[in-house]
Amino acid sequence: MSKKPIIVIGNGGHAKVLVDILLVQNKKIIGYTAPTEEENDYGLTYIGKDDAILEYSPEEVVLVNAIGSTSNTEHRKKIYDYFKSNFYSFTNVIHPKTIIAKNTKLGEGVQIMAGTVIQPFTQIADNSIINTSVCIDHDCIIGKHSHIAPRTTLSGRVIVGESTHLGVGTTIIQNVEIGSNVLIGASSLVLKNIKTGSKAYGIPAKEVE
Repeated sequence: MSKKPIIVIGNGGHAKVLVDILLVQNKKIIGYTAPTEEENDYGLTYIGKDDAILEYSPEEVVLVNAIGSTSNTEHRKKIYDYFKSNFYSFTNVIHPKTIIAKNTKLGEGVQIMAGTVIQPFTQIADNSIINTSVCIDHDCIIGKHSHIAPRTTLSGRVIVGESTHLGVGTTIIQNVEIGSNVLIGASSLVLKNIKTGSKAYGIPAKEVE
């Protein structure tokens, strides 16, 4: 993890969780960006709208994408892509109370919250959120910009495409493939593949219009 000072993009609920992790790890945080100046529960400095980051050299700082996603990952993706195109780097944020197999492969800007367990040979791509108390078993693949919401369970060899949101408490059995830009409703049980661009929910989960 980078030792450069950090700028946090966003000031909402997801930002609170990430800042708490960073402070536990004694990371230096320059401040946060948001559309307007807001009260920050941790007393962080407001440095301006997101473009204020451009006043800092990409060599001097790293970024944390603290834009959350409840059902649509597009805004979070746009933020990430914009600053990557301007040569900035995003640091990974990993809570110390996680279990992550040594041969897990993590992309850039991955965020892993408290209580998560990630088993061997799993791959998690750039800008993905693995939220509180998620269980990801062996040989899973998580695509870029995806959000695995709290208490979701993925059995072995599950594939999740890019920009997909798995709702709170989702369970996916082994060898299932979830496409890109998919929304799975909270507490769903996924027993079969879900095609790209779909919405699905229920026990068992069914695709809906």
